[in-house]
Order: sequence, then structure tokens, then C-alpha cells
Amino acid sequence: MKKMNTRAFVTIGMLSAISYVLMLLNFPLPPFPGFLLIDFSDVPALIAAITLGPLAGVLVELLKNIVDYVLTGSDTGVPVGHVANFATGVLFILPTYYIYRHFQTKKGLIMGLIAGTIIMSILMGVLNYFVFLPAYKYFMNFDLPNAIIVTGIVPFNILKGVLVTIVFLILFQRLQNWLSKQFSFNKA
Repeated sequence: MKKMNTRAFVTIGMLSAISYVLMLLNFPLPPFPGFLLIDFSDVPALIAAITLGPLAGVLVELLKNIVDYVLTGSDTGVPVGHVANFATGVLFILPTYYIYRHFQTKKGLIMGLIAGTIIMSILMGVLNYFVFLPAYKYFMNFDLPNAIIVTGIVPFNILKGVLVTIVFLILFQRLQNWLSKQFSFNKA
């Protein structure tokens, strides 16, 4: 992993702020339950991970959720949704980073994004079943049938991963030369 300097920390802070703003610009998709919202706040975390390393991507995810929790709070005072959002982001960006790091090509990046989408969707289905839905039930008295994981949450996460992948690839392709000069990483 790359050694973090002042420039890296400033970049992480700026990407976290952008990620937070993108988190606020969320929207529902009609076929899914209303509490599942699409946002593109994982794009800055992906940029941080690819250019600065996996810790930078995780920090962007963490800071985004801390800022959102502090500024907007949660319905119960317990950040169940924020922890779930953090886990979703980390489960998406880490596989993407490690596969891209191994191949360091555009094909490797695309394979990483696909793997990240699949891994995130499956593991979040498991975490929702065993951790997050029981936590919502306990803290908010918000009971959802476990079937919603298969019919709503997993398909939603797959679609979100695809949409974030498309936006990231378009943005990354346009910024790649500039980013490689700024952070000296291998271009895809």
C-alpha cells in the first residue's frame, strides 16, 4: 500500500465531501421498496481506492457516512443504515481494487467492477439477513419479511452496482490521464 502524505489526506477529504453530496442526491427506483435508494456516492471512493490505495477508498466510505450521520442523523439515533451503507461500499470497492491491481488493464478494471458488484450483492444479502434487518427490527420496530432480501435487496444491489460501474467507467475514462499524472498509478 502507498504511504499517505498530506496531499493524499487532502484528496481523501475532498473525495469524501463529494461522496457525501452525491449521497444526498439519492432517488428511488419504482420496482424496489421505497427505502432502497440509488446514489453514486461510491464513485469517489472507487477513485480514491484506484489512485491512492484501498485504505483511501475505505476512508472515503467511512467519512461520507460519519458526515451524513452527524448532519442528518438517523430515525433511531442508531446508525444502522449508515453501517449498512459503509459495508456496501467497502464490499464493492475492495474487490474492484484488488482485481484491478492484479491486472492493471481496462479489462481488469471491468472484471473488478463486475466482481465487486457480485460480491457486494451476495454478501449484503447475507448481512441483511443476519445483521441489518434484525437490527432494524430491534431498534425501529421495522419488520420486513426475509423474502425481501431475494426479491428486493439483492436485485437492487446488483442494479446499483451496474449503474455505479457505468458512471465510474465514463468518469474514470475522462479523468484517467489527469489522475495518473497527479497520483502516478498505472492507467487501465
